[in-house]
Amino acid sequence: MATQKNLGIWMDHATANLIDLNSEKNSNSIDSKFTTNTKEEVLARSEFTMHNKEEQMTEAFYKEISEKILNYNHVLLFGPTNAKTELQNYLNKDLHFKEIQIDVEAADKMTDNQQNAFVREYFKK
Repeated sequence: MATQKNLGIWMDHATANLIDLNSEKNSNSIDSKFTTNTKEEVLARSEFTMHNKEEQMTEAFYKEISEKILNYNHVLLFGPTNAKTELQNYLNKDLHFKEIQIDVEAADKMTDNQQNAFVREYFKK
């Protein structure tokens, strides 16, 4: 039987912390390019343009995360916002993720150590 590769992702709409407890470099982060400065800059042109830009940048953020997820068998998405559910919906539309078990859990804001402990406890079950 192949080794189970687990990944925990604590995320909100601005950042995703990828936590692989089996990796030497325990975690790394992916940041969304849609910042407050970007929002204000685009909003000055028009609200419609701002929404389109936000959608495009959010999709690019989810795509970057999904490329990392392809290397794992079991993924836990957790965090304080609905970004985790949005990512799950994004992944469910793509057949590449059909064989990957994706779980979603609600969680508050956490320190890096709390995130690592949460992932460790979750996959211990």
